[in-house]
Amino acid sequence: MAKNAKKSPTKNKTVRREYTKADVKELRAHSKAKTPVAKIAKLTKRSEGSLRQKALKLGIRLGHQR
Repeated sequence: MAKNAKKSPTKNKTVRREYTKADVKELRAHSKAKTPVAKIAKLTKRSEGSLRQKALKLGIRLGHQR
């Protein structure tokens, strides 16, 4: 790296939020209603991967399986 070169600031810094009891309750309700994962992700402002991992740990299914 050159002497005067600056590091570019990181974009899309990962912000981790714990799942609250209310979040888990909402996730279970969406699971029962078979809401698509993409829609749940937008509503909860979490990634699809995060939602799928949490559902896996809780032992519930997510999304509408065809």
